[in-house]
Amino acid sequence: MPARRRTQLLLASTLYGAATLAAALDAGLLPAADRRLLLVANTAAVPETTPALDEAPGFDRLRTRFDGVLSWNGTISPFHPTGWSPRPDDVPLWERYLRLLWGLGEDDVAIVLESIQVNPALALAQLFPDAPLEVYADGLMSYGPTRSRLDPLIGTRVRRLLHLDLVPGLEPLLLKEFGVEARIVPGEVFTKVLAELGDAACGSLPEGPQGAALLLGQYLSALDILTPEEEERLHVRMLRGAVRCGHRELVFKPHPSAPARWSRMLEDEAARLGAALTVLDAPVLAEVVYQRLRPALVVACFSTALLTASTFYGLPVARAGTDLLLERLTPYQNSNRVPVTLVDALLPDLEDPDGPPGGPEHLEGLLAAVGYAMQPQVNPGLRPAAERYLAAHPGARTRRYFKRRRLTSLALPGGVPSALAFLPRSQAVRRVVRRARALRRRAAKRTVTTA
Repeated sequence: MPARRRTQLLLASTLYGAATLAAALDAGLLPAADRRLLLVANTAAVPETTPALDEAPGFDRLRTRFDGVLSWNGTISPFHPTGWSPRPDDVPLWERYLRLLWGLGEDDVAIVLESIQVNPALALAQLFPDAPLEVYADGLMSYGPTRSRLDPLIGTRVRRLLHLDLVPGLEPLLLKEFGVEARIVPGEVFTKVLAELGDAACGSLPEGPQGAALLLGQYLSALDILTPEEEERLHVRMLRGAVRCGHRELVFKPHPSAPARWSRMLEDEAARLGAALTVLDAPVLAEVVYQRLRPALVVACFSTALLTASTFYGLPVARAGTDLLLERLTPYQNSNRVPVTLVDALLPDLEDPDGPPGGPEHLEGLLAAVGYAMQPQVNPGLRPAAERYLAAHPGARTRRYFKRRRLTSLALPGGVPSALAFLPRSQAVRRVVRRARALRRRAAKRTVTTA
């Protein structure tokens, strides 16, 4: 009896993720297969108005690594990829349908996917319950804990986590509860793939000044982290900070889905400050811009592109607005917390260049403490490391990464002592605090009036 054909399904929702897959293939990190099919998912809020990754400039260079390209959106239409998953009773029917639709027949199927905790990756893993899984990480979120309890029928099927070494020496927490082996996708292989994308996308990238300061937008208001007005002000802070650092030529690369008015506001501010601003609205990766323009400084809030610029391209970088994000992220378990924390702890502050220098010291302990505080049920083994770190670093620099209420609820160092734990819940104490605040405001008004 002949051996059954082995088909590998590789799911990607971003061009950055597809480039990571291509690098993993080039480095020989993925299991052998007779056929590889790239499954493209467009997870934009309105996919009908946003081009999928296989329509992006340069994708043709990646296409040659796969035997076919499939559309997940087309497969489950009219449902949205992030909102649809199969009902358990329908899984056998769906698997037979997909095997027929995609020409899989009786093939042995293996799956390589990203963001396994959420759809569409979780849905795909459920549809092929016998398929072994490989997870690849295309950003800083891989350093954080699994964002929720994963069904053991899914988690125990994961063989490896493939990730870029964005923070050299730091091990990801993702899927650690299942003992999944983490393997690094070599940076030199990844940058070679990005160079291919850069060569292919050169015609679609407008001319820009060499050696300018590059500002990266992230469209955080779409994630309900900031309001649109707050995000506009954040971009203006980036521009002003870069000008204060002596940069007179600036390039702004907005998020592809961001409104055009943000660019106009920045252009007005740049004109007021006497700086030249170029807006790059081409749908290319930030890394392609690094190759073409070689910026003198890269500024963003907590984009993964900051770490690729620093680690893989040796470019100067600075962060802006992470203090606001650390305060605003809710709930505490928000999966963006670890990326914000890492960027804040590692990179210099654009607006306070003389502030505490960032660096990798104690980073492993900080990650363990934040990871445990985010998901104590998922990673109970991190508690001793979290206690040690919080006890050894009680200062303000550490407190910015934690909420006292969270530390108190977990009985961790830095929380309210158990003897005083009743205070936050006491109505009498709350009334006294409100009255004290009112008196303080009145006193401040009198002082202003007298002056």
